[in-house]
This record gives sequence, structure tokens and C-alpha cells, in this order.
Amino acid sequence: MARNRVAFQGARGAFSEEAARRLLGDNVVYLPCERFEDVFEAVRSGQAGCAVVPIENTLHGSVHENYDNLLNFKLPIVAETRIRIVHNLIGCSEATLAKVKKAISHPVALRQCLTFFKQNKRIRSEAFYDTAGSVRRVMEEGDPSMAAIASKAAAAYYGAKILKRSIEDDRHNYTRFFLLKKTAPKRPAKKGVPLKTSIVFSTPNKPGTLFRCLSAFGLRDINMDKIESRPFRGRPFEYLFYLDFLGSPDDPACRNAMSHLGEMTDFVAVLGCYPQAS
Repeated sequence: MARNRVAFQGARGAFSEEAARRLLGDNVVYLPCERFEDVFEAVRSGQAGCAVVPIENTLHGSVHENYDNLLNFKLPIVAETRIRIVHNLIGCSEATLAKVKKAISHPVALRQCLTFFKQNKRIRSEAFYDTAGSVRRVMEEGDPSMAAIASKAAAAYYGAKILKRSIEDDRHNYTRFFLLKKTAPKRPAKKGVPLKTSIVFSTPNKPGTLFRCLSAFGLRDINMDKIESRPFRGRPFEYLFYLDFLGSPDDPACRNAMSHLGEMTDFVAVLGCYPQAS
């Protein structure tokens, strides 16, 4: 059973569940977890066969905690997907938009719906630990003056009513998710789908070092898709660099770039090689 179980953070109906369904199909068992660390631990301990975690949002930015978890738990990235984030105002069966006085949701979701709150000043926002969990809370309370902000999937799962659709400020709101497993497949390539590789490395704290590290890819015409720096725990004011590049470590140019990078860094590790999301 654990092989078909996918762990994710949040309650049933969360956007992470939608990402899991897109990556894995419907023949899975869902394991909701309260914290991101619990999600990673579920895979490492064998309680779940895989996990789906958000890594960045086009408006909010990176999920820094999960960058740290990727390094600490060493679970390889095997796939990625992008989900369009549509926020809906959701209430119990007796609720109407006119009755709502309070809307609860994850703080990030609330910040992505500021225009709605400006236009409906009688409705106050209140932070909750999870978007889908906020719908569950609304249905448990049964209070028509309280609503949640979450996905339509959460509304359907808990039998709630959508009071107003698509209340997010920006329609170009996407979240990128990673699929993680305990071990990486030997052949990540899908025919006709380009590969992406995620790595992490640290550099000596010397002038020009990061420039030379990035040049290992740039001079070989390798497209660097994203770079993220994170504090290096135990080494104050020094940093780890997370880098995505298009290609596979098995490609000659990428292999040479990785070899060159290894000569200039304190350490370098591959976090995963996986099909690039369209």
C-alpha cells in the first residue's frame, strides 16, 4: 500500500493534491501531512512511496523550507509540474456572499486576494494553516458568516459551496511542484521531452567564485533555468546555491560543466534529473 501512497502538506483538496493527481493519476492513496518536514519523513521512513511538494510560486517566490528539506532528506526529484492557482470564496450550504464577515485561509492565499478584500471591506481576513483545511473548518463550524479561500477541488471534497470564483489578484498565478521518491529511476527521460537537472553547491568565500561557477554552464551554452541562494547552516553569511539547468548530467556538455564546477566548489550534489514541465 505504501508504494501507491503519496504524501503532501495540507488537508485533502489542497493544491498539492491536484499536483499529485496530475503527476500520478487517480490510482493513488493520499497521505495528508501537517508540516513539510512530515511529508519528507513519510517517504524516508517508507510510510509513503512518494511525495509532492511546492517549490516556488510565480507571485510569492520560493518555498525556502523545501529547498532546505531537499538537501537534508536527500530525496531525489523525479518529476515536476505547474498548477494554475485559482482562489475561490467558499462557504457552507447556508452561506451567501452578503452574509460573509470573515474569510480564513493560508496567509499566502490571503495576500494573493487583496483586491477582493479592498472591494469587500466588511469581510476581514484571518490566517489559517492551510487552504483546504480552511474549507474543512468552515464546514465543521457551519457558520454562514465564515468563509474559506481555497480551490474548487477542496469545495467539492468537503461538499461546500463556492460563493465567488477566481478572486485572486493575478491570473498569472502558478505554483511549481516536485515529485520526490526514495530512489531515482535509472532512466528519467520521456521520449521527446527535454530534461532538467537540479543541483546544489557551495563555493569558497572568494571574489569572483560564483561568476566562474556559472560560467562553467554559460560558456557551454547550457541554459540555466533558475538559481536560488540559501544560508549555509553552521557557516554564517555563507550560502548554498541551488541551480536548475536544462539538460542531463549524462550529456557531454553538461557532464563537462559539472566536472568543471566540481573543481571550483566545496561540494556539489545532484538533487534530481527529470522531464521538464511544459
